[in-house]
Amino acid sequence: MKMNFTPLFKPKTMAVAGVSLSNDRHPANVIFHKLLLRYPVDVFAVNPRGGRLQREKVYKQLTEIEQKIDHVVIAVRAEHVPKVIQDCIHAGAGSATIISGGFAETGHEDLQARIVNLAADAGLPFIGPNCLGIYAPGRFDTFFLPGERLVRPMAGNVAIVSQSGGVLVDQLVKFAGQGIGVSLAVSIGNKAMIRETELLNYLSKDTRTQVIAFYIEGFGPNEGREFVLAAARSSKPVIVLKAGKSASGSRAVASHTASLAGDYAVFSQVMAQYGIAEAKTEYELISFCEALSCYRRAISGRVGIVTVSGGHGALAVDTCQQHGLSVSALDPEVKSALQARLSPSVQSIASLQNPIDLTGSALDDDFIAAVDALSSAQNIDCVLVLLLPYSPGISSDLGARLGHVYRQRRTPLVAYVPHVEKYRMLIEGFELNQIPVSDAIEGAVLMVEALRRCQPC
Repeated sequence: MKMNFTPLFKPKTMAVAGVSLSNDRHPANVIFHKLLLRYPVDVFAVNPRGGRLQREKVYKQLTEIEQKIDHVVIAVRAEHVPKVIQDCIHAGAGSATIISGGFAETGHEDLQARIVNLAADAGLPFIGPNCLGIYAPGRFDTFFLPGERLVRPMAGNVAIVSQSGGVLVDQLVKFAGQGIGVSLAVSIGNKAMIRETELLNYLSKDTRTQVIAFYIEGFGPNEGREFVLAAARSSKPVIVLKAGKSASGSRAVASHTASLAGDYAVFSQVMAQYGIAEAKTEYELISFCEALSCYRRAISGRVGIVTVSGGHGALAVDTCQQHGLSVSALDPEVKSALQARLSPSVQSIASLQNPIDLTGSALDDDFIAAVDALSSAQNIDCVLVLLLPYSPGISSDLGARLGHVYRQRRTPLVAYVPHVEKYRMLIEGFELNQIPVSDAIEGAVLMVEALRRCQPC
């Protein structure tokens, strides 16, 4: 049965089933108060005893609520979940998130199958169980984590789906630190009903989302094949971080969300074949998300490098080669034309190989000339610029000025800048022009690698 995901991800009315009248730290209470105080939804508390919760009415059951509920957050003990699902159906609710644990991950497959059958027969889509649920910036948040403790990324165009709530929250913290904006974050836990493939199909059509990232622990029978084929059909970049690569990791996956890790080597090869960008580590996932949120066009991986430090250039070349990226010599005409544009103090001392070392005497105009030259070179399809902001000739406007070069040439540009508050204006100049910036050479190279990896091999 085809299900309507609009109430699930764009609700106007919500209810939280399982609020406590005596324990304000109960997960349901945390969620209820967050929705009530921080988000533009109408939210209602539900507890079989009824009463009041900090002056807000508590309904004994969902059917008592006068409004039609788009989304119900269920945070009751596992054995009570089927009854709440039935109440959702009788009340005409549009969707649910089941926070509760105690299902297939603890050996209660029959209980999980029961709630799936109830919901499927009624056409009620739900996320979970055993999950944090959904975070939609500026719209709603079902995470049972206190709002004052959460680090929230800004709204943006990257959607992330994770079987692990902990991994998801950790990634959101890192997204916020790196300046990556999120369109939607979904913790799917046991993914009893809605799984990665269904979410991939939804997000592929979501106008807020341009990049789709997954943390995947495992698949059921034939599920992996369906996911890969759906990713291949998607017009948006798909990034996957896969757990369960080792035998021990596979056992950990099975005990966490009752998933089958499967043959990792085969899955990895198939992802590469279909142009799915596999992130091998959390660090790669962050770098890939930032790069692909800025650029949609795949590259072959021919990198031009500009630096003011020969050591940084050498490290970047080594890192590029480790990732299979090429750093080719520049044509004589390109070098000759570039030298003529450099400032007099740099012309005689700059190294115009690849990497281009402008030396510590370089001015903004020298960087602009070098990036423009590389962006126009026939054998370069991505430019990596290594900026040391303490170089005396560099101004805080350089990021924005290099962004102007990118807008003219359209050759992808990636920057390395130490992330220190003192250099915030320089970094913002890149970010405002949708140019990814890393605080490490390794991260910057991984951003380039993301553009290469997101094409079929």
